[in-house]
Amino acid sequence: MKQVINFFIATICAALFSQAVQASPLVIYSGRSDKFVKPVVKAFTEETGVKVMLHSGKSTALLNKLKLEGDRTQADIFISNDAGNLEKGSELGLFKAVSADIASTIPANYRAANNTWLGVSARARVLVMNTRAQDVEFVSSVFDLADPRLKGKLAITHSGNGSYIAGVTVYMEAAGMEKTKTWLQGMKNNVGNQVFNKHSKIVKAVASGKKSVGLVNHYYIYRHLDKNPDAPIKIVLPDQDGMGVAWNVAGAAISKYSKKSADAEKFLAFLISEKGQKLFAEVNREYPTRPGIMAAANVPAAGSYKVANVPMATLGQKRNATLDLIETVGMP
Repeated sequence: MKQVINFFIATICAALFSQAVQASPLVIYSGRSDKFVKPVVKAFTEETGVKVMLHSGKSTALLNKLKLEGDRTQADIFISNDAGNLEKGSELGLFKAVSADIASTIPANYRAANNTWLGVSARARVLVMNTRAQDVEFVSSVFDLADPRLKGKLAITHSGNGSYIAGVTVYMEAAGMEKTKTWLQGMKNNVGNQVFNKHSKIVKAVASGKKSVGLVNHYYIYRHLDKNPDAPIKIVLPDQDGMGVAWNVAGAAISKYSKKSADAEKFLAFLISEKGQKLFAEVNREYPTRPGIMAAANVPAAGSYKVANVPMATLGQKRNATLDLIETVGMP
């Protein structure tokens, strides 16, 4: 009799646990701003009925949190604004692979080789230029930013910025270590210790004429023009006669210890669905990574310009080498 009672108690506990797991929300560690993620989360919940809880922060900090928590983590999904952190998480064994049917929707260049993360939206490293600035029309390459003629006229972010680090990795892979080192040294001379903590501030400084040219992610230019349509700025797609424009992706992965893997896969499938991809294009002005989905109308169309041929996984694999180079130069 005691064994029968214990069996029923265990069965009831297991059922209650299963119901609790099913009723609990999908927990996402998000390294992206809420304003970019919430519209997609809302649409996902409306379509599937699956509730979502966002824990937002810096991608690197959240990845470290995931690592420290191990099998105690409550996270089901990790979202990063940078492919480098996603690949590092994969190397650390923090993610589980998604099904091949889901992964194959995204080109291999924009996901992990073992399908443990998927790039869901892409951004381009471009130049923003003041159309009234004098003597800067010679700038057509990122490497031109090292030209002494731009001393005091150049705007870049601090070297700890994720997009900055990713861009340097692309240039290092595409053009070589020595050329990239010389470029960094030249930019350092041109900016001194005056760097920016946000891309939006770079665009604003260029639009106001305080700086003549800046290195930014493409969508910041269009967000500024939304509010200031007459701003004297233009986009320059660099290195079209050489390596092409550096891209980076924001992406998502399923936590290795998620107890809601089925719902987590549903979420990733939604991110790369036509509906999810169109939301990223409309809300964020980013490039959908799923082929056949158009970017926003005023953004240069994907395929209309040359992109550097560097797989996104490389941004994580070569991250330490990039950081070493940046530190060697002493970039602010």
